[in-house]
Amino acid sequence: MKKEYDFSKSVKNPYAKHLKKQVTLRLGIDVIEYFKKLSEETGVPYQNLINLYLQDCAHSQKKLKLKWASS
Repeated sequence: MKKEYDFSKSVKNPYAKHLKKQVTLRLGIDVIEYFKKLSEETGVPYQNLINLYLQDCAHSQKKLKLKWASS
């Protein structure tokens, strides 16, 4: 391993805008358990599954349909 590296001719990562950003979400226990169970079945980490699901929703422009119960 070199003591010093020359980065003067380095190029900016063209895929940097596609990287992930860490956020904090408050998810229901039932949601976490669902994705953890799915994770065990698929072998894909549950956080990746949640990201893939949300990514699919975003790409397909899926809209959430809410029906509020009247009091």
